[in-house]
Amino acid sequence: MHVTGTVPQSAPAPQETPAAPTPAAEPAGSPGRHARRFGLPVATALVMGNIIGGGIFLLPASVAPYGTISLVAFGVLTVGAIALALVFGRLAERHPDTGGPYVYAREAFGDFAGFLAAWAYWITTWVSNAALAVAAVGYLDVLIPVGGHRWTACLAALALQWLPALANFAGTRYVGAVQLVSTVLKFAPLLLVAVGGLFFFDPDNLGPFRAGGGSAVGAVSASAAILLFSYLGVESAAVSAGEVKDARRNVGRASVIGTVGAALVYLLGTLSVFGTVAHDRLVKSTAPFSDAVNAMFGGSWGGWAVALAALVSMTGCLNGWTLLSAQTPYAAARDGLFPAAFARRRRGVPTVGVGVTVVLASLLTVYNYTSGSARVFEILVLVTTFTATVPYLLATAAQLFHLVSGRRERVNRARLVRDAVVASVAAAFSIWLVAGAGYAAVYQGVLFLFAGVLVYAVLAARRQRARTAA
Repeated sequence: MHVTGTVPQSAPAPQETPAAPTPAAEPAGSPGRHARRFGLPVATALVMGNIIGGGIFLLPASVAPYGTISLVAFGVLTVGAIALALVFGRLAERHPDTGGPYVYAREAFGDFAGFLAAWAYWITTWVSNAALAVAAVGYLDVLIPVGGHRWTACLAALALQWLPALANFAGTRYVGAVQLVSTVLKFAPLLLVAVGGLFFFDPDNLGPFRAGGGSAVGAVSASAAILLFSYLGVESAAVSAGEVKDARRNVGRASVIGTVGAALVYLLGTLSVFGTVAHDRLVKSTAPFSDAVNAMFGGSWGGWAVALAALVSMTGCLNGWTLLSAQTPYAAARDGLFPAAFARRRRGVPTVGVGVTVVLASLLTVYNYTSGSARVFEILVLVTTFTATVPYLLATAAQLFHLVSGRRERVNRARLVRDAVVASVAAAFSIWLVAGAGYAAVYQGVLFLFAGVLVYAVLAARRQRARTAA
């Protein structure tokens, strides 16, 4: 692997081989009997499961005020997300290592860019986990009353975070099993509405194409801003490339298949809800999929079914994001850009990274419930949209760097124009993500990034002192 400047070569991904029972504490990189590489189905489930969290169950009502023109925003965002998935696939062909955008940014631009990618992505994962757990409590409350008391709800949110963390501590084979099962289970009710709803479709329920005032472009941009967060996760297979079988082929395939699959579910689900629930009712709905099921089959059991589906969806999403939250710091720690403890692995999982991440997410969850301020938490959720764009932009920039450099060993001449167009679309999509996050989120996100600069300074000074002493 060629690295620009004097950046040391990234360590190769550990080889996962079947092993006999190992001691409780395994050396870094030792896979252990509970570690197993993911095949294409699990890698695809990881992408789809991380893209489709709980947001889909609220999306139709969230974009209904803009009218059916919001479906155009779905289409535009889907094109951008697929372009980003293709970029990750091409980059993974060159560097099939755990870490994804971190690996690509560091190889192309050096240590500091790699650190920023890892730091920003790490923030994205643990803040997202806290947000997802708090949102899941609302669905759990439909099945088991937990929302009546603040501390009961807080404990429920913490339990929803720690159960996936325990699955991760058990090893990658259990992470993959949980991810695959949860993805299958949550798609059953989603497909029921997405496909079944088309048979109950009534055009009179659609309402106006463009509701409210303003221009068509403004309506598309406004609805897109709401939908942006729902597409985070296209990088999931690339981040876990070191655990994917035949990563050079399967990372790209899983990224594209998972993104297209998630987009189809989003689009068909929203269209079916639009066509089964009257527009004036949908605008005020707090459970649009429940209303759609009730409209399709009658009765009131839809609320229970959708709440259960949402809970399964969010638990599976938490499981996948917990794994991803540890993978990027693990890759950075191997290269000396994160504290060395993050490079420790047990049963194929960077357990220190999982532990630190779930603790930080838990503290943020407790803060959310004790502060009683939903607005602070909403801003933090939008911060994840901004922080995710840092590794996205750096990864697309790395792809453009390779294409423009013209180095034959890096560029496929037959696909040069196509790759350049795809990378440009992905870069535009990433910048659109920044715009959709809003000024407050960008402000908060920049503060998080600047805090990371200080961490990098300390770690770089320690590396320099160690080299001098040697």
